[in-house]
Order: sequence, then C-alpha cells, then structure tokens
Amino acid sequence: MLKQERPKPNSDEAQGKAGPPSVNWVLVSLTLPMLLSSLGTSIANVGLPTLAEAFDATFQEVQWVVIAYLLSMTTLVVSIGRLADMVGKRKLLLTGLVLFGLASALCGLAPSLWLLIVGRAAQGLGAAAMMALSLAFVGETIAKERIGRAMGLLGTMSAIGTALGPSLGGVLIAAWGWQAIFLVNVPLALLTYWLAHRCLPIDSQKQASTVARFDYLGTLLLALTVGIYALAMTLGRGHFGGFNLALLAVALGGLVLLIQIETRTINPLIQLAMFRNRVLRASLIATVMVAAVMMATLVVGPFYLARALGLETAQVGLAMSVGPCVAILSGIPVGRLTDRFGAQRITATGLVFMLVGLMGISAVPSEYGVAGYLVPLVITTVGYMLFQTANNTAVMANLQPDQRGVISGLLSLSRNLGLITGASVMGAIFAFASDPLEVTTAPASAIATGMRVTFIVAGAMVAMALALTQTTRTPTQR
Repeated sequence: MLKQERPKPNSDEAQGKAGPPSVNWVLVSLTLPMLLSSLGTSIANVGLPTLAEAFDATFQEVQWVVIAYLLSMTTLVVSIGRLADMVGKRKLLLTGLVLFGLASALCGLAPSLWLLIVGRAAQGLGAAAMMALSLAFVGETIAKERIGRAMGLLGTMSAIGTALGPSLGGVLIAAWGWQAIFLVNVPLALLTYWLAHRCLPIDSQKQASTVARFDYLGTLLLALTVGIYALAMTLGRGHFGGFNLALLAVALGGLVLLIQIETRTINPLIQLAMFRNRVLRASLIATVMVAAVMMATLVVGPFYLARALGLETAQVGLAMSVGPCVAILSGIPVGRLTDRFGAQRITATGLVFMLVGLMGISAVPSEYGVAGYLVPLVITTVGYMLFQTANNTAVMANLQPDQRGVISGLLSLSRNLGLITGASVMGAIFAFASDPLEVTTAPASAIATGMRVTFIVAGAMVAMALALTQTTRTPTQR
C-alpha cells in the first residue's frame, strides 16, 4: 500500500502512547466504510424475491427496500459533508458507522416490511456519512503527491462491495435466511468503527460546537429537491408520464428556491461562489454524465446479452461480472498513474478510453458474439476508473480543510444523480430505439439496434465531458 510519513497525533488519548498508526492502517480505516456503503447497495437486490415472499408483498412494495437506501444516501450526502466541515469529520464518520450498524440490526430484526424500509433509510444515512467522509479524509491524511493512489484504492473497495453483494447475499440467504444479509453488517460496522477510532486523527479543537449555524432550511430543501427528482426519474421504470413530469417541475422549482435561499443565508449549506471555480464545476458536470453512461452498461447490457446474443441467465451474470472485476483490478494501478502523470492528463486519457470503448460497443456487429461486447466494455471500464480516480484527485487535492466535507458530498451526489438519471434516460432511449411499443417482445435485431443507438448517445455524452474538462484546464495543471 502507500508509503508516507505518519500523520501527527492530536492527543495521546486518541492515538495511544506508542505514537500514531501507519498510513496503511489509516487507509484501511477509510476503505472499509467505502466497502460497507457499496455492499449495502448491492446485497439487498438479491433478496427482493425472498422478501416479497416473507412479507407477502408485491415487487413494487419490496423495491422500496432498495429505493429507501439510495434515496436517503443521495439526498443527505451533501448536508452530511457540510456538517462534518463544521463539527468534525472524524466525529461524524464514527457517528455514521454507529448509525449504519444499529440500522442494520433493525433491518435484520424487522417484523414488518415498513419497519424494514425505515431501517434501510437510516442505513442509507449512515452510508452517506461513510462514503462522503472517506473521500474527505483522504485530503487530510494522505500526502498530496499520493492522493491518486488512495483514490484508486477507494474505487477498488467500492467495486469489490458492488461485485461481492449479489454472491454474498445469495449465500447468506440460502444458509440463514434474509435477515442475514442485513445482520452481517453489524460486526463489520463494529470492526470499522474500532479501526477508525484508533487510526484517524481527532478533529481540531477549533471545530467546536457550531451546529447552531448549520443551514437546516437549506438541508431540508436540498433533500426534498433531490428526493423528488430521484422519484421522478425512477417511478414508471423509464416510461415518463404526467406524474413524472409534474415531479420534475416540482424539483426544478425546488432548485430555484434553494438557490435564492442560499444566496441570502449567512451560513449557507452550499456556498454558491464555489461554482465559479470552472474546474470544480466541470468536474461535477462530467461526473454526472459519465456515471449516467456507465449505468447504461448495467441497464442495456443484460437485454443485449440475453435477447440479441441468446445467452442463458447464468451466462449473462458471468458476462456482467467482467466490468466489476476490471474495476477491482485496475483501481490501484490507475491511482499510481494519476500520481505519476497528473490528474488532468489521466482524466482526459480516461475519457478517451471510454469514448473508444463506447464506439466499439456501438459499432461491433452482433456476429462477433460475446467477445465483441466484452472487449470494448473492458476498455470502457478502464477508462471510467481512470476518469473517476483522476477527477476525484483533482477536486480533493487542493481544498481548504473546511471545504473537504461538502465538496466530497457534492462529488458523491453528482455520481448518484448520474446513476439515477442514466437508469431512466438511457433505459428510455434503449427502449424507444429497440421498439417503441414493448422492448421485452422486440426481436433480436431490434435489440441490437437499440443497443447501438444507446451507446452512440453515450459516446456523445462522453465526448461532451471530454471537451468540458479540457476547456477548463488551467496552465498550472499537469
């Protein structure tokens, strides 16, 4: 792992008389929260059929076990980052771990579906703190010239959690029932809490009680706006109706109102002046676009593999595991490349890789079979890892300590909004291009056409992200 001089302890009580822990242990205490938050996202999906049977519920009802987690994590991640800047990142990260563990226990012991959904919402709140503050702590505990490696490691752990969830969840359900997929998080959260408590530097004393100045109105309005937008993009499974459009209009109105309130608040949740920074603005927009593109591979890929190429369900699952495996293997090498060649150069390289891969997916004939899809998918995934690691490094490397929490929250928010948008918009493009009536009954040739159209659009989005990030490049950036 990384080699670097050890961080200075802030107190003997917090760090121990033997001196501060090595940077490797600091990294372990930061990567485990990232692993847990991504595992919490993916492990519940495999349990939905079992939950529907256990609670005698419809699929639409048990879907809220997943939606509640994602909504809670997405709507509150910026607010948690801002609060951490005010009261201390270590304190809030530890609080998030406690909440995640307690909520996991509640989920595992829930006697009813509605209580399980409440527990998942609380679990998502803890996951938001874990995800945002893991990124924020990298800027404080890792030397600037090695931040790329740390970001690559966080990306690897996130990919491991995403890939491990379905298989681990299936084993746990088969052995001990659906409760096990939630209760397994309790000892993991305890272990992570112990490591974080021992290894992370305590918060500065000047971050005393400042909760009274926290922007509660802005927090509520941002959470409602993001939540309404997320519902607008997820309800109806890509088929936009009047209700979806009404929700989008409400979300737009909420955004306008939020901007007005934040410009007049003495201590705003989000300092709008930050968006005058062209590099930050471009990075956040590019993150949304790239995340939406990557979601297209998860939404469109299974249809193409099963309907156009004729793969069985097990074969589709095996093929879909290639992307996460590539992400796992490439995270740390990509981080080293970022440290060596500079975040700006690697960001551009990653987007070029993505563009080449997406054009390959859209251009390769179906006669090339599974290899014709997987080879360009591997190129696209490597490009995504290059972009994500370098982009996060560029944003987090040069921040003031009192901005790291809220900016890391904005990065997480932009990624989640991209995934939510991609699932809806890219899915709708695919459905329309395949068969305007019903994609599930469209012939193989129509599915192949829909896939090509979708990834042509995805390639155009990546090209726009590349142009955006390059036009904001400053002379001092490498």
